[in-house]
Amino acid sequence: METHIQIIGIFLVLLALVHFIFPKYFGWKTELQKLELINKQLMVVHTFFIALVVFLIGILCIFYSYELTHTYFGKIIALGLGIFWFIRLIFQLLVYSPKLWRGKSFETVVHIFFIIMWTYMSSSFALTYYY
Repeated sequence: METHIQIIGIFLVLLALVHFIFPKYFGWKTELQKLELINKQLMVVHTFFIALVVFLIGILCIFYSYELTHTYFGKIIALGLGIFWFIRLIFQLLVYSPKLWRGKSFETVVHIFFIIMWTYMSSSFALTYYY
């Protein structure tokens, strides 16, 4: 399980770094102009802190995979992360509208990729607790 946790860690670090291209990719300079100042700033601040937390979880997984997989406290943390990423999987399936990806090649690939990743992550973390 240690190797799976480290792979997840690498993925999470990369995912955190991708957050820094969101403003340009999604055209936030134009799109966020329509929002009130508080909503603009909430988008920027929340995106930054999501990226920071995802990055830190990734670092935890890369450098402390042994502790996550072999100690009771680590296994409890892993179980919590498994629950967290399972809920993220549910949101991927039920909250994002199919209008965002259906009929669009790139977006469909991304949608399927994240379904696979959230499934892999939630199951790996949950299994860590039991092994």
